[in-house]
Amino acid sequence: MSGHVEVSVVIDAAPEQVWEEVRHIDRHVDWMADARSITFTSPGRSGVGTTFDCLTQVGPIRLTDRMAVTGWTEGESIGVRHEGLVTGRGVFELTRAGDEGTRFSWTEDLEFPWWLGGPIGAAVGGRVLEQIWRKNLRVLKELVEQGRS
Repeated sequence: MSGHVEVSVVIDAAPEQVWEEVRHIDRHVDWMADARSITFTSPGRSGVGTTFDCLTQVGPIRLTDRMAVTGWTEGESIGVRHEGLVTGRGVFELTRAGDEGTRFSWTEDLEFPWWLGGPIGAAVGGRVLEQIWRKNLRVLKELVEQGRS
C-alpha cells in the first residue's frame, strides 16, 4: 500500500518565475523543511537522468532518500523516482492560474518499509508529510513572491 500525498498552492508570480526557483534542485533545501541536504550523484544537476541523495528528516526519523529525475518538461514539470528506503514516484507541476499566477502542485505516491509501519506507516506518514509539504509550499510561495535575495 502506498501513501498518496497531493498538495498545491497558488503563487502570485508567472510560471517562468516559479520555474526559475524550482528548476534548481539544490535549492529545494531552502524551502523544504524536511530536506536537510542534497548531494548530486550524477554529473548533471538538471534534466532526466539527474540523480541525487536527499538527507531527509521528519521528527526523529532521518534517512537518505535516493532520487532520480524521470521527467523534465522545461517550465512545466519535474518527475522523480524515490529509490531509497522509501520508494515511489513524485511530480511537481506548474500551471497558469489566472492572468499572472501559477498553481504549483506536488503529488507523491510512496511505499514505506516495514520498520516504518509498512501500509500503516504509509497512511500515517502520508498525513504527516501532507502537513509538512503544505508548509513547504507556503515557504516556496513567499520565497518566489518576495524574490530571492
